Amino acid sequence: MQQTRQLLEMTFSARKRMGIFAMLIACFALWGLLNNMTDNLVPAFQKIFTMDQSRAGLIQVAFYGAYAVLAICASILVEEFSYRIGVLIGLAVYVAGALLYIPACTFASFDTYFIAIFVVAAGCSLLETTCNPYVLALGPAETAVRRLNFAQAFNPIGSLMGAYLARGLILAHLNPATATERAAMEPAQLQAIVNGELFWVCVPYVGLCALCLCIWVFFLKMNPFMSTFDEKKQGIARVVMAGLFALVPLTVLYFLFPNMDKVVWILLGMLGPIAYVVWVPDYRAMLGVLLKRPRYLGGVVAQFFYVGVQIAVWTWLNVYCQRELGVAADAAAGYYFVSIALFVTCRWIATGLMKYVQPALLLALFSLAAIVFSAGVMYAPSTVWFTAGGMAFAPNVLCLVAVSGCMSLMFPTIYGLALENLDPTAFRLAAAGLIMSILGGAIITPWMGKVLGAKESVFFALVKGADATWDVNLMTSDLGLRASFAIPALCFVVVLVYAVAFLRRPVERK
Repeated sequence: MQQTRQLLEMTFSARKRMGIFAMLIACFALWGLLNNMTDNLVPAFQKIFTMDQSRAGLIQVAFYGAYAVLAICASILVEEFSYRIGVLIGLAVYVAGALLYIPACTFASFDTYFIAIFVVAAGCSLLETTCNPYVLALGPAETAVRRLNFAQAFNPIGSLMGAYLARGLILAHLNPATATERAAMEPAQLQAIVNGELFWVCVPYVGLCALCLCIWVFFLKMNPFMSTFDEKKQGIARVVMAGLFALVPLTVLYFLFPNMDKVVWILLGMLGPIAYVVWVPDYRAMLGVLLKRPRYLGGVVAQFFYVGVQIAVWTWLNVYCQRELGVAADAAAGYYFVSIALFVTCRWIATGLMKYVQPALLLALFSLAAIVFSAGVMYAPSTVWFTAGGMAFAPNVLCLVAVSGCMSLMFPTIYGLALENLDPTAFRLAAAGLIMSILGGAIITPWMGKVLGAKESVFFALVKGADATWDVNLMTSDLGLRASFAIPALCFVVVLVYAVAFLRRPVERK
């Protein structure tokens, strides 16, 4: 009788974990979808609001800055309550942000969109800080990196869906009028066009609320006392205080200094959560453990540069293809779709290879290849070699697409390597640090945007033979675009150094 009961408990536990794992995979797909739809908002908003590259890049500052500011709050939420509560609150915050797109659309306000995007990303930050360690905790430690790579493989599937939705619902509904033509329009005519374009920006974000509700109900109904991952603690005061330390300084700075550089705004906002961690003794002790771990600290740095380069490359890919191939924004989105498809394929291949090759070695090889392809984006010609599916491919564009394949395994591999054999008492705060490093997307993306949107830059000396003719609609030149890809090459060098520094013994084959 006792054996039968134990068997039933094991079967129930296995099924329960599979159900949780499936819902977590849905969350991975969700924030992948949101990340990649947001990438396409940059060229969309640049056209809708007729703004330059630098201001359009603020979209990524809002999105990835929210990750940096709220990751510690998310880790404290999980530490004081549970992974399950973290998922529930993360989904709820996303829905609140998505609904803010409605007044942003109604008032045609870029500033309101900035806030809405920040709130949406805050929900993603809570989800990502919760779901990554949740997956690692759902099975044996020796397969944790492979398990996370498997779950993360569904993230780019969501990215594919995001690219498809952005192309079909957002970019396809942009009016073809150029910036010059829009400037010559009557105000009422221009406003009607802008309202129509912003409506289609709003549709996918609000529509995703239904998916979030389904996942939310699953975790709401899941009995918290039937899982070892949901041992409830009483820490409401700590969670509230962490939230106040994060949000009050941001809010005050936003309204007192509306013209403050938004990157500086994010960096100042990060000081609040960090101060809270230093203030609370047990969190301060966790921080002390992490500061003594070179593998972890190196992982945070590598993740900062990896996420920064991923977001920057995907953000400016559309502009690059428009300029180099002479295609429209919605057609250029096709190359983004191909890039994400290659990213997905290579992620699955890399996950399979990790059964035989140690993750750090794969990371080093993929990083080296990414550096080579970044050089190809800078120096390869834009003469069309062939067409496929109605899309023209030139050597430089092929290199640009190939960079995405090289990036495929980097995030989960760096994440897993950084947390490997870490003291369990500091695990959740460590996860927050790695999510905070997503700040790279908010810093490197606008940095790259400033280079490609500049008429003079120190990077221009690297590609002296490129065409400097200024494109008034894209607000860039061939020279600026090519020179800007020196920044991704430098970022991949950082990832390569981390991978080589922490190469370890060959993995055990089973």
